[in-house]
Amino acid sequence: MNLFGVMETSGSAMQAERMRAEVVAANMANAETTRTALGGPYRRQQVVFAADRADRSFLNTLVSASGAASSTPLGLSGGGGVAPGVHVAEVVTDPSPPLMRYDPGHPDAGPDGYVAYPDINPVTEMVDLMGATRAYGLNGSAVQAEKGMIASALEIAKT
Repeated sequence: MNLFGVMETSGSAMQAERMRAEVVAANMANAETTRTALGGPYRRQQVVFAADRADRSFLNTLVSASGAASSTPLGLSGGGGVAPGVHVAEVVTDPSPPLMRYDPGHPDAGPDGYVAYPDINPVTEMVDLMGATRAYGLNGSAVQAEKGMIASALEIAKT
């Protein structure tokens, strides 16, 4: 990982968390949408994250410097190296069935008087939003800390 590796990692995480927050906002905005362009009620969306692949140069350097023959240091196992970041792999639709509410006066009511509403729980969505906001803020703090370390290193280099 280069000098700006933490910034790249945190930047990719901030982009992913921003997308997560946007999807949560769309879920909240459509919590009462009973008819979409595709027909039927709105379906809750969820963001799926995936780790970016890292080059193994740092891990290989660490292994060779430690003198270990074929095992990885600190008992690390697996074929993948340390991931340098994260990205949004996909946005998936929640497969849960819609909630049926009795409302015979609603324009989307069926012959039995029931209307299909999205299965969106505002409490769950707010917890997801709080998690995305918190993760975004923590990654921003990591970027600020990295900037401070780089500035300190430059000050040391000047002297």
